[in-house]
Amino acid sequence: MTYELVVELARQTVITAFLLAAPLLTVALAVGLTVAILQTVTQIQEQTVAFALKLFAVGFALFLLLPWTLGVAVRFGVQLVRSVPAMVY
Repeated sequence: MTYELVVELARQTVITAFLLAAPLLTVALAVGLTVAILQTVTQIQEQTVAFALKLFAVGFALFLLLPWTLGVAVRFGVQLVRSVPAMVY
């Protein structure tokens, strides 16, 4: 196993992790900002509301994105398994 192979696998792992996390983090950010603005305008400072809405929104986004997420994860796993012979020799 060469140094370049290890670096490439680490790079691909980090990119895949960011690719999988970015949509959910974007949803959480958008909902969090929207709720914060609405709470500021209405002067309601209840943390449970923000948490519950973010939890629901991220859960719903996860449900919608699950097929895509699993596809990306499976493709990455298959690519990783196929690269095992190159790691051994």
